[in-house]
Amino acid sequence: MKIISHRGFWQTPEEKNAISAFDRTVADGFGTETDVRDFLGDLVISHDPAVGNPIPWSAVVDRFDGTGLELAVNVKADGLSSALAASFAGRNVHWFAFDMSGPEMWRYKNAGLPYYTRHSDIEPDPILYGDAAGVWLDAFEDTWFDAEVITSHLESGKSVCVVSSELHGRDPLLLWQMLKPVRDRNGLTICTDKPLDVRRFLFDD
Repeated sequence: MKIISHRGFWQTPEEKNAISAFDRTVADGFGTETDVRDFLGDLVISHDPAVGNPIPWSAVVDRFDGTGLELAVNVKADGLSSALAASFAGRNVHWFAFDMSGPEMWRYKNAGLPYYTRHSDIEPDPILYGDAAGVWLDAFEDTWFDAEVITSHLESGKSVCVVSSELHGRDPLLLWQMLKPVRDRNGLTICTDKPLDVRRFLFDD
């Protein structure tokens, strides 16, 4: 199982999606999830509508180039597929896009870009599953899935990224315990605000 940080490996809330959080996640050997949108014609890192001087998207691409670490790109606006693909041209970054709208996901599919479809308690039927590189496995209200659901996706040839429960304000320990039996499966990732804690819990035994 791979571990990726949520908006970088931040230590205070103000560090989310900050350069220091991306530097820390790379230094500690974790991939990351982060947010991309457009601002005045350029790609930038921003969860909410950008104002002021947002961090250019190239800053995170530069940091992940050649590291072998996974970059999960949370797409916050439509119409970015061409610019996003261009940002990775000539780079060695293991990336995938997710969370775009349905029509936008169709564009990523047709462009041959790596994308994950979402499977959650409010999206029980993942769209465009056949061409998806993987599944973003989420649980907004409660952890509805189990190891069998994860295994089913993996055996269908899909990578799986599990959203850790603390991202929705819940205690993650039961989820982490459920993941222990499948922690060695190829293609499995967890996205977390607590990457060091996940590493210790799942692998220090």
